[in-house]
Amino acid sequence: MRIYIAASWKHQHAVEMLTERLENAGHTVLSWIREGRPEEAFLSRRELASFISSAEGKRIFAFCAGSATQADLLVYLGPSGCDAWAEVGAAYGSGVPILGLLAKAEDVGLMRHMVRRWCSSVGELLEAVAEQADDTAGSGR
Repeated sequence: MRIYIAASWKHQHAVEMLTERLENAGHTVLSWIREGRPEEAFLSRRELASFISSAEGKRIFAFCAGSATQADLLVYLGPSGCDAWAEVGAAYGSGVPILGLLAKAEDVGLMRHMVRRWCSSVGELLEAVAEQADDTAGSGR
């Protein structure tokens, strides 16, 4: 199953660990960490604005938007910011199932209903991914 993880750069290491676990379980992770540049997380506002409008920024945007809308599953890792929630919205609008790892500090209102299932631990999330993989293999999304 092709999985996209929507998360903030502040969760880089958690995304890398979750990616490893998912790949070890036989899934393909469409990784913005591998596609992007880790230093993006440390750019000043001015540098970030320049990066966003650059050809490289547009390429990474296209990768993330395409991956979020064409994956078999999107996993939201919270709490994350507006870009991750935009990816959740794009996935939801495209019919991609969404699982979420709920964080104690998660600040989301009604849009939380886009997430098919909220998990409270990584173990629960991995079980939900396995269940989704079985459902996807049996009947499509």
